[in-house]
Amino acid sequence: MAIDENLQIVRHSCAHVMAEAILKLYPGTKIAIGPAIENGFYYDFEFPTDTKFTETDFATVEKEMRKILAGNHEFVRKEISKEEALKLFADQPYKIELINDLPEGETISTYEQDGYLDLCRGPHVASTKEINGQAFKLDRVAGAYWRGDANRTMLTRVYALCFAKPNDLKDYLAMLAEAEKRDHRKLGQEMDLFHLDPEDPGQIFWHPNGWTIYTVMQDYMRKMVRRDGYQEVNTPAIMPRTLWERSGHWGHYQQNMFITESEKRMFAIKPMNCPGALEIFKSRQRSYKDLPLRLAEFGHDVRNEASGTLHGVMRVRGFVQDDAHILCTEDQIGPEVAKFCKLLKAVYHDFGFDDLVVKFSTMPEDHVGDLATWERAEKALADACTAAGLTYEIQPGEGAFYGPKLEFKLYDCIGREWQCGTIQVDYQLPSAERLDATYIGADNQKHHPVMLHRAILGSFERFLGILIENFAGAFPTWLAFEQAAIVPVTNDFDDYAKKVYESLIGADIRANAYLSSENMRNKIKTITKEHKSPYILIVGENEKKDGTVTVRFRQSSGLEQKTMKIEEFIAYVQKKNEEKGTSI
Repeated sequence: MAIDENLQIVRHSCAHVMAEAILKLYPGTKIAIGPAIENGFYYDFEFPTDTKFTETDFATVEKEMRKILAGNHEFVRKEISKEEALKLFADQPYKIELINDLPEGETISTYEQDGYLDLCRGPHVASTKEINGQAFKLDRVAGAYWRGDANRTMLTRVYALCFAKPNDLKDYLAMLAEAEKRDHRKLGQEMDLFHLDPEDPGQIFWHPNGWTIYTVMQDYMRKMVRRDGYQEVNTPAIMPRTLWERSGHWGHYQQNMFITESEKRMFAIKPMNCPGALEIFKSRQRSYKDLPLRLAEFGHDVRNEASGTLHGVMRVRGFVQDDAHILCTEDQIGPEVAKFCKLLKAVYHDFGFDDLVVKFSTMPEDHVGDLATWERAEKALADACTAAGLTYEIQPGEGAFYGPKLEFKLYDCIGREWQCGTIQVDYQLPSAERLDATYIGADNQKHHPVMLHRAILGSFERFLGILIENFAGAFPTWLAFEQAAIVPVTNDFDDYAKKVYESLIGADIRANAYLSSENMRNKIKTITKEHKSPYILIVGENEKKDGTVTVRFRQSSGLEQKTMKIEEFIAYVQKKNEEKGTSI
């Protein structure tokens, strides 16, 4: 989704209005920074020591902001010297630090509205009348270290939502309310899918229900990549520092790696799988006839993510990617990227996602390799996009340190964007300066292959979190951990329920027979709320006599119930499993 630059200007201007309101209401407050972000803005403050700013203060601040907006004040820009800036902001230490850090000769500008002055590059709207007083809302308060440094002052970050029109804000708040109902952490507990231990942050304890879905996803991806010409491999969880130094990860990613030591040698638990794939490629002499070589690995990776960034199963420290690395020649980049895109679209379709956006990320400042090689890599990827019939948006400077990449973003049923799939062109890792992987070309000389790093789901953990929220726990048949719940009318029919269960299990249908003494109504209520099973099979006298089951379809299917022979129901579910998609 393209950024609306005009709306971002409105948001940043509204951040200045919030800062003005807070300074009026809480004299002595120190101001830091207040950028526009997705869906709104934030501003960081250091409140006086006797002030505890909380969400209970939101209404007061919003009222003051609307009062300011009603004055139709102009935003006035002025360029000033560094000396003048230091005088103007003498009582604002965070602004003084920003001013002193500016390079010599840098243009310094201020913006003023209604007597409130802020150090700012801009731009801003012409006046406060361009900000709709009913289209913003203070959202939440959080702590934020100044400049992200845990050794610096903890500031109070005030977040706000801001849109062009009141209805846009209303729609977004409705989406947030729906998202809260679908929160995978809440549903994960209700449906007994997993739990998270505060003593072991970022690691997931998968329960039988959740692990069943996880393995269904993994088995599906294993089958899809095998059909697409990949060979599955597995590499060690712990690798030596020397390997990570040669790959470049030690210099660029060490802060995110868990380090261990044995016999005076330093090792790292792998945060990614790519060096291992190249070690397999290098284990024997390769020929150009072996290329492209597609190596898939469902490798368990661990990254030392900051505890404040962890979020359920969406952002974790331990995870498994549907990872693969394609070693190929430069001429094979286009066909391989196009082939990958076709596979990715097929996989997303099976999970119910057909609306995609592609982002093209180019060379970052912190990169390895020379400019000429990067230009070659970016051109190869752009040409591959053209060959695959893909349109894309450019993300300048967002590539990996070793190469440009495509990112594939999908949209869930309530319109949220999720970045999942990616493919990256890497000339660096196989090079002589890095891991020195070679193959013998048609000219009988040694050449370095190009490495394509690619994933479709990303991490299984995060993708499953997305699925939980997208389906609100009501998974389609092929993914449901319990595809059929068998409920006898009374315990007199437990034997027949067992027979049905054995038939379904024998046909590889995930089923449970509910044989407790609890009454049928309560069983159905529990199954509907906690398991969200696509099918509840009621069995009683008539079903036992006729060899049938009465199938109650999940409410969201639009169907009600139907009596089927056991064999007919088995064939029905098997067909749904084969079709994939979102129907039941």
